[in-house]
Amino acid sequence: MKLAILSPIHWRTPPKKYGPWELIASYIADGMTKRGYDVTLYATGDSLTSAKLRWVCPRPIMEDPKLEAKVYQYLHTALVFEEASNYDIIHNHYDAYPLVFSKLVSTPILTTIHGFSSTQVVEIYKKYSQNFFVSISNADRRHAPFLNYIDTVYHGIPLREYYFNPNPEDYFVYLGRISPDKGVHLSVKLAKKLGFKLKIAGIIDKKDKCYFEKEIRPNLSSEIEYLGVVEEEEKKRLVSSAIGFLHLNTYPEGFGLTLIESMALGTPVIAMNRGSIPEVVENGKTGFVVGSLKQAEVQIKKVDKISRLECRRRVEENFTLEKMLDKYEKVYNKILNLRKA
Repeated sequence: MKLAILSPIHWRTPPKKYGPWELIASYIADGMTKRGYDVTLYATGDSLTSAKLRWVCPRPIMEDPKLEAKVYQYLHTALVFEEASNYDIIHNHYDAYPLVFSKLVSTPILTTIHGFSSTQVVEIYKKYSQNFFVSISNADRRHAPFLNYIDTVYHGIPLREYYFNPNPEDYFVYLGRISPDKGVHLSVKLAKKLGFKLKIAGIIDKKDKCYFEKEIRPNLSSEIEYLGVVEEEEKKRLVSSAIGFLHLNTYPEGFGLTLIESMALGTPVIAMNRGSIPEVVENGKTGFVVGSLKQAEVQIKKVDKISRLECRRRVEENFTLEKMLDKYEKVYNKILNLRKA
């Protein structure tokens, strides 16, 4: 089988620090190559992969302001569709925009919906709903229930790269986008009220800078720290040493890659019951799924009762890289069988 994996060009594939969509695209490209597939990855020129690499954009557009985003987004997407006849399947990880080319080629297009970049992007999905789609959680289908979903495939991670830590320190952590959607301000609020240490790490998008300056920065202290964007190994050390991971999301979560990373390291998760959270976190066993800030306040005091080994076991049973690749193999074969029929 010849596969084209279309990754975003916002960050390198795999990302150096941040870039969940690019990370999953990297896992799939390298994983399917290892399984014997003929894989070509379309990504930035500095990407690292065991698959064949095709590129137009030399560096991530988020790292080089000299690169005009729209120009390279169009050129990058056009390249894979110009070469579509070389492949049995094009696996799109680059949002809805590549779908506007889909009626111009006969190669089947599979899109993994990592998120909805805007409310109006749904109009593209409506027009090109005849393609094949994978949701990353069952809950995430609510945004576009009319799509031709072929399966739900949970994200998976290489568990051997996440060391288990049974002996945490005395702080809580949040890692991810510093955004109101992720409820970072709510974690700060609880840290101040209950008097626990909180370490925050992650990227601040341009649109969220005002939020950070207004809601987060004034509350920083020796007890509530913002560490910036951290490297991969530092991220693992930071999360594995925490007593709990706070994810008080105000918006329905699509999946929550950082949540399975946290549990793999042995760290329980406390998250709001919105979107995919109940599919990822097993309430009372690998953390707490809460319905309000008041409930979160109560459960934070019980987080040491959660078995860190049980957290690790949940990832091992449900969210490994091998399980994700197995599911995508079945999806690819199902698509080709449908095309033959």
